[in-house]
Amino acid sequence: MEAAGTSPLQPVAIPHGLEADKPLRIALSALEDAKAEQLLAIDLRGKTSIADSMVIASGRSDRHVAAIADRVVRALKEAGHGEIRVEGLPHADWVLIDCGDLLVHVFRPEVRGFYNLEKIWGTDRPSEPEEPGAERTAGARRRAS
Repeated sequence: MEAAGTSPLQPVAIPHGLEADKPLRIALSALEDAKAEQLLAIDLRGKTSIADSMVIASGRSDRHVAAIADRVVRALKEAGHGEIRVEGLPHADWVLIDCGDLLVHVFRPEVRGFYNLEKIWGTDRPSEPEEPGAERTAGARRRAS
């Protein structure tokens, strides 16, 4: 797995195996367009059934976080991903965008540092045991329940 923290002007590395993931590419492009900072893409396959990938980004203020989240949601909806749930927009300290197989977290820097999702979901997280007959993607697992 590859992940990279970047400035808004450098492209973020997509984790190996997720290069063809269209929602991930759309979200990363929208984050870069909105000048999100410290972008990090994490491959969650084999670590959890909640999603296949996660993106963590920062905004400079609550208004910037809200604008970043709005841009990501609009880009995903324009690309035909209508099943999008958003949490945290009223305060915009931490906004979660749930697009099924993709989770996008946008934080103010001090909130991001407090929760430290990078450490929780990073490469040292143990894998979940595979259930016999389990679906291939997180979105399919959710839809089946």
